[in-house]
Amino acid sequence: MTDKGLFPEILEKLPDVDINLPGVRGKLFQGPGMQAVFFSLEGTGEIPPHAHQAQWGVILEGEAEITIGGETRIFRRGDSYSIPAGVVHSIRILSPLKALDFFDEPERYKPKTNK
Repeated sequence: MTDKGLFPEILEKLPDVDINLPGVRGKLFQGPGMQAVFFSLEGTGEIPPHAHQAQWGVILEGEAEITIGGETRIFRRGDSYSIPAGVVHSIRILSPLKALDFFDEPERYKPKTNK
């Protein structure tokens, strides 16, 4: 990307998500019945198995190994994934990563507050 920050200026205007994972940053786009988050993950790492409402995402940069309902696949730039509601999934980040994820859950992430 040609921007000087993690995200282009238009996305930097969005609120940061309140997320407690080292090296993970997100920008929240809030809709009335769902959310979209632009994620940036600085390096390699893992997000342990978990489940929530439906999610659809696309890899913008980098590479990740995603396990959805017991099926594991490598996802790269341009690849999308769909995770049905309640299905256990996990992610192993293989390189610095940017992704866009939509959540069928309007309260999945909260905006970060400056305390």
